[in-house]
Amino acid sequence: MRVNEIFYSLQGEGRWTGRAAVFLRLSGCNLKCSFCDTSHEGYTEMSVAEIVAAIGVHPARHVVITGGEPSLQLDAELPGELRSRGYYVQIETNGSVALSADVLDMIDWVTCSPKDAPVRIGRIDELKVVYRGEGQSMDAYETMVQDYGALPYLQPCDVGVASANARITASAIDYIKSHPHWTLSLQTHKMLDIL
Repeated sequence: MRVNEIFYSLQGEGRWTGRAAVFLRLSGCNLKCSFCDTSHEGYTEMSVAEIVAAIGVHPARHVVITGGEPSLQLDAELPGELRSRGYYVQIETNGSVALSADVLDMIDWVTCSPKDAPVRIGRIDELKVVYRGEGQSMDAYETMVQDYGALPYLQPCDVGVASANARITASAIDYIKSHPHWTLSLQTHKMLDIL
């Protein structure tokens, strides 16, 4: 597999915020979002055994498979091997690439952060929408919450400008106050300045 990095930190976003986790970032993505804040192009080729060994040096039993877009490379072997060793396996995906049922069966938690591409994934446990401010239509996401029964999180987009970030966050808060089934997700790893 093409591995961008493996690192140990706290989950900074969504349902598992604050949870110690080992992050496996796979290289590459099928989308080119202008607001992407992740460098994921570089990689080292690693076998499943090498990946599992690298994850195993850390004490946490929660593994987050992320990217880029991990569904471009993922099959059932890696999550199956991790689960057989007692790990809780989470995937963070844009949902634009379908995962087969055997892969989804090996994943404990699916976090989908859809962008502008159609969503093709068959299961979503957590819907994390990157909110870019007033004027962004939420209609499709509201439908996804109903269709998938997903826990809905709204995450203000970090555009790198403090005044713009403050406006986007205020708009997200207003949306949640009007639609209280949503929960605010903040990028706490950035706020705490941790990897």
